[in-house]
Amino acid sequence: MALLNSLFGKKKKELKATCQITKEPIEKGFGYMLTTDQVVTSKRYWDMIMTEPETMSYTISHFQNQPSGTQMRSMIFDKYASVSKPWIVSDSIIGYFEVDKQEARKRAQAWWESEGAFAPEKTGPASALLSEGLFKTWKDYAVLEAGREKIKVL
Repeated sequence: MALLNSLFGKKKKELKATCQITKEPIEKGFGYMLTTDQVVTSKRYWDMIMTEPETMSYTISHFQNQPSGTQMRSMIFDKYASVSKPWIVSDSIIGYFEVDKQEARKRAQAWWESEGAFAPEKTGPASALLSEGLFKTWKDYAVLEAGREKIKVL
């Protein structure tokens, strides 16, 4: 019977991961796991996000004092800050975050071992994890300041 099950039984789908920031594939057992509050409290992350080709026009508009650019940047912040699941990220992007890399690696390992079921204790939208003042500070940076240095160069 075991032979028949192995031949005709349903195969368990293999867990795969893609970096939620760079979109690069992450091999089984690798990567890092961050919570949304860890992601949104990174200046390097926001400077990168707000100057990507897809968002650069909003950033230029914002720094030219056009309300539509500022409004779009606020919507971008809200999109990322509201993520309620943990983030799996790659080796190439982990340096953007001031986190305990060993702990983030352990979390990713636990996620792989649990077939994607593991989530750290502090998981949820940033507004639920950060104090109101800290959340506002990071939103203000992301919306009002991120990418300013790159725009000066243009």
